[in-house]
Amino acid sequence: MLIPHDTRIALDTVVDLVNTAPEDGTGGARNGTPDGLADIEALYGFVRSHSLSGVGDLGRRDLRAVLEVRTRFAEVFAAPDARTAADLINRLVAGAGTTPQLTDHDGYDWHVHYFAPGASVADHLAADCGMALAFMVVAGEQERLRRCEAPDCGHAFVDLSRNRSRRYCDSRTCGNRLHVAAYRARRKEAAG
Repeated sequence: MLIPHDTRIALDTVVDLVNTAPEDGTGGARNGTPDGLADIEALYGFVRSHSLSGVGDLGRRDLRAVLEVRTRFAEVFAAPDARTAADLINRLVAGAGTTPQLTDHDGYDWHVHYFAPGASVADHLAADCGMALAFMVVAGEQERLRRCEAPDCGHAFVDLSRNRSRRYCDSRTCGNRLHVAAYRARRKEAAG
């Protein structure tokens, strides 16, 4: 699956945004995980770490709006089918007042920004990340938007494996931990 660079960055951003939530997307808590966007300083950190361009001063209103966008994105990851995901994405993108424009900035080659100049950080995220998710639905790949199957994790991820077989957000942590636990249980049972 060929994904343009800017779409891949937006997919990484939406996954990271969804994973700042203390819940797993099904309403359950993620093993005592704190909210990664608990305050404005955390929002500034998120903006910096994802190099979101054109974001000025942030306040409480911005934080509330981003938390609402995060909730809507979590609903997309939980959508049972492409039609439901498309409806959620359409509402997000429409609410952001998208204004597609070609841009090259900060050392990046030409790419598309879907947010209007001067847009709030929430509209920026809703437009750019919403369009990246729309790309997945249009490509018939909505099922690649997943949650980690580790019982104590629930992180969101985009399965970009060739055969759509990825089950864990990180095979080195969640996947390996579960495989080791299953191996130990089998050995214990065999030892009897």
